[in-house]
Amino acid sequence: MITDARALQPDFVPTELHHREGEIDALTTTLRPIADGFKGDDAFIFGPSGAGKTTIARYVVDLLQQENLDTTTGYVNAMSNSTRADALYALVRDAGLAYDLRKEGSHASRFLSRIKDVDGQFIAIVDEVHVLEDYDTLQSLWELPNVTLLMVCLDEEELFAEFDQQLQSRFGSARKVRLDRYGTDEMTSILRGRVKAGLRPGTIDEATLAYIADLAAGDARAGIALLRSAVDRALVDERDEITQALVDETEADARADMEAHRVRELDTDKRLLYELVQEAGELGAGTLHARYEDRAQDPVARSTRRKYLGRLSEYGLIDERGAGRGKQYIQPT
Repeated sequence: MITDARALQPDFVPTELHHREGEIDALTTTLRPIADGFKGDDAFIFGPSGAGKTTIARYVVDLLQQENLDTTTGYVNAMSNSTRADALYALVRDAGLAYDLRKEGSHASRFLSRIKDVDGQFIAIVDEVHVLEDYDTLQSLWELPNVTLLMVCLDEEELFAEFDQQLQSRFGSARKVRLDRYGTDEMTSILRGRVKAGLRPGTIDEATLAYIADLAAGDARAGIALLRSAVDRALVDERDEITQALVDETEADARADMEAHRVRELDTDKRLLYELVQEAGELGAGTLHARYEDRAQDPVARSTRRKYLGRLSEYGLIDERGAGRGKQYIQPT
């Protein structure tokens, strides 16, 4: 049934990316100076979860690297690496530049120096940029003469409200690409491309693809997870075809896999906060902070914790109710 399992993975970048042609053109224009050996214009990609923000960022950078040997790219997901040192080390490691560096015991300036010393231009893709513990990380990267920032985020207004005046000035003129959720026809087309790349012909019909697209409600990550879960069950049951009934049978598993994937992305502090809420089912803010401080080896500041909890809520890993001292954090049902 499967010809290429990579096509069923959420981080797979297809060779052709449809339904985002205008956004691709905008980002390609923004990064074009890099092809001539100059720093490109910084850019943001905004949009809801599952709109393809990370995929389009990787796709455009891949296109550029195919034509330019002197371009290096690093990727960091701030959900996994929020602190300044962690984020910079992740960029260096992803770019293949950390061969003699260790994250523990190394100052963040060493990672910045490694990026600065790269021959040619460096593109830093910062995913979930709004989760960074310290936005000075962006300032430090912006100041490097060979770095172009490509930043991925859910909400433009919220992000810029958190920026100080200097950052608002730095990035106010940056290119801003805004993505909407996919329509059902677009979602069906995306799934069709994944099927063509990864499954044998005849495995799934158009009606079932459209059914999955409708269930996904414009979220490409959900659509791919629903398809992958149905394929996994078909392999276990030795079925030759993916049907709508099979999709229904495996929908709960697919959504559980999506949550598990999100949890795996969390760094130590975010995961501890998540687990404390999961264990209790519901916790008041004061109790949650007290339990966190009791169990964390190196607790982050309370303001940082509140930021992390807000991000966990944005991605549906926890629910919030109330405000201030009466705020409650709840395990989603």
